Amino acid sequence: AWPKQLFGTFSKRISNTKRPRRPRKTTVVDDRIILSLVKKTPFTTVGQIKNTLQEVGVCVSKSTIKRRLHQSEYRGFTTRCKPLVSLKNRKARLEFAKQHLTKPSQFWNKILWIDETKINLYQSDGKRRVWRRKGTAHDPKHTTSSVNHGGGSAMAWACMAANGTGSLVFIDDVTADKSSRMNSEVIRTILSAHIQPNAAQLIGWRFTVQMDNDPKNTAKATKEFLNGQKWNVMQWPSQSPDQNPIEHAIHLLKTKLKGKC
Repeated sequence: AWPKQLFGTFSKRISNTKRPRRPRKTTVVDDRIILSLVKKTPFTTVGQIKNTLQEVGVCVSKSTIKRRLHQSEYRGFTTRCKPLVSLKNRKARLEFAKQHLTKPSQFWNKILWIDETKINLYQSDGKRRVWRRKGTAHDPKHTTSSVNHGGGSAMAWACMAANGTGSLVFIDDVTADKSSRMNSEVIRTILSAHIQPNAAQLIGWRFTVQMDNDPKNTAKATKEFLNGQKWNVMQWPSQSPDQNPIEHAIHLLKTKLKGKC
């Protein structure tokens, strides 16, 4: 056994000393260049940033660049796909939001939200990644645009209200011709058969119908039909899917179906 006196002597002589850290591969200026490249071009890759730094005489690894971005709270995310909205429609959307900002809950409880959608049976899983900060997912600089693509699909019409969901109608159940498309005639047939029953069940006899500005909904024949029914139709700004709660419900439905078809 070690003598206690000797152990006490050793403990007095031993002390923790600071180990020198590995020097940083980048300077403050280099870090600013990395951030400026990401802010200017969010879709740039780490490899492209590395090549740009090499052009100014800075040789660093991809891991170092990632660490610098992480230290500035940037992470690589898959882009959110958003529709392209014109400046005119952006202003109309903002004005609509301001007009309805203070509407009471009773106002929204009386609205029957309706929409048509195409449910793709084979969906593309292609993804892109973008450098951004948390909370900036829907910034136009950080999103990609969606385009139509081939594959099996089914056209459907749906409605909902604050109390719950209503009918989900497929075009095959409305037309005898399986090759028919969702047009003004089909829409009028669906509206005639499903608006009143769903509104009576979910809202009552006094309700407001919400429809987007799809051409089949704004067609002359459709407008004449709505005027004949004397329903209260909500004026809706163009290209405003994110303001419509039924869009989110349909998105949830498609998410549940993805990979099961």
